[in-house]
Amino acid sequence: MTRNMMLKALSEWLGSKGVETMSLADYKACADAPVKDMYLRRAFGTWTRVLSNMNKWYPVQVKKAAPAPKAAPKPTPKPAPAPKPKAPAKED
Repeated sequence: MTRNMMLKALSEWLGSKGVETMSLADYKACADAPVKDMYLRRAFGTWTRVLSNMNKWYPVQVKKAAPAPKAAPKPTPKPAPAPKPKAPAKED
């Protein structure tokens, strides 16, 4: 696997995780990492150089979730009409 292939795989994997960067300890803890950290550090020297080269050649494109549609406001109940006063009874 070439250096470019490793960087591209790492960039796509980080994008699928929804993060732009990751510490070396967190990367080592992931069982589904595309490239072993040892191979990356052998090719680039340090983890910082791995991340800087990745961001230079294959920037991480995090897929941002679309904002949830706003719920329509609940209609306010119409106030009950006031009772009409009864006409006074006519007295004879």
